[in-house]
Amino acid sequence: MILLSILGYILIILGSIFLLLGALGIVRMPDLYNRIQAGTKATTLGALSSIIGVGLVNPNWFLKTLIIAIFIVLTNPIGSHSIARSSYKSGLKPELQSNIDEYKTENIQDERSDLK
Repeated sequence: MILLSILGYILIILGSIFLLLGALGIVRMPDLYNRIQAGTKATTLGALSSIIGVGLVNPNWFLKTLIIAIFIVLTNPIGSHSIARSSYKSGLKPELQSNIDEYKTENIQDERSDLK
């Protein structure tokens, strides 16, 4: 029981560090697309670590925290993808430092196949 509590507290601290790094990434990145990428990866891992850590510290809550963690794993990437895609389609261009635009080349190929 003590080992689970120690592991739980370590996961909570690790999750807090990842959440802090995710917030720092959101502030430091140059455009929306880089911010979404930094925020999604770091906050997903940080939230999962913190939530699972809470479940290990209090075993009565473990099933509930596991359900919350599964929900975050399913919804966070999908939400970030929808925000990025709608921003791109509405005309928000990536920063000049971001030279790669793979979505644009895919759209050109899709438009050409639609013309046939």
